[in-house]
Amino acid sequence: MVSTHTQRDLTIRFPIFGLVGLCLLGLATGCHVAASGSNVAGVRAVQSGQSMAGVDYFQKALHHEPTNADAYYNLAATYHELGKKNSDPSMLQQSEALYNKCLDLAPDHPECHRALAVLLIDTKRSENAFTLLERWAQRSPTIADPKIELARLYEEFGDKNSAMNNLNQALAIDSQNSRAWAALGNLREQSGDVSQALANYQRSYQLNNFQTDLGHRIATLQRQGVQVDTGIGASSGTRLVQAPATRQRY
Repeated sequence: MVSTHTQRDLTIRFPIFGLVGLCLLGLATGCHVAASGSNVAGVRAVQSGQSMAGVDYFQKALHHEPTNADAYYNLAATYHELGKKNSDPSMLQQSEALYNKCLDLAPDHPECHRALAVLLIDTKRSENAFTLLERWAQRSPTIADPKIELARLYEEFGDKNSAMNNLNQALAIDSQNSRAWAALGNLREQSGDVSQALANYQRSYQLNNFQTDLGHRIATLQRQGVQVDTGIGASSGTRLVQAPATRQRY
């Protein structure tokens, strides 16, 4: 999924002191605004089914700002989808190279890590996908995103225990992470612990009330008569499951 990254695009993440003689320090902001505009236009084009037009816009964004990691990600994601749709290995290879370029510029880019892991699985390299995310977690131990993405991957491969373990670790790093609480609630709901799931969902929604789908899920559970255990507390939902430390891969 391509991304506009609207909020991040409002700030220059990578100071530019000169771009091929075109953008000097005093014009860096203008170049960034131009790149952001091309990124947004590219996303709209892809969403309307005009993938190649989107590619042109993302390339224009990189012309304006060659260090724009989101433009590399959007371009990679577009080639990734086109490569899958057309069974074109050359497009998938190009996508992989662009994802890696994005990570060179933004080593903690969550969407890029997630998408590259998906591409590695798509190309029958699931072990590489796990290695990619595990190395990210080792390299950035103070952020929750690597653990959340590892949990997503383990869940996809049917290893719910390792997924739960990684979400517990993510919340130990950042107890205010709405994505981790929502993912934890989803795992607990799958296991049948709906009261705890509801508590986790509510905690996530308190932290980020723009999650429309999650709000609907909370309402559905409440209509079904699910209640939060009084010992849990809807405002905290902090009872973390101690999952086995062993990891199993499929």
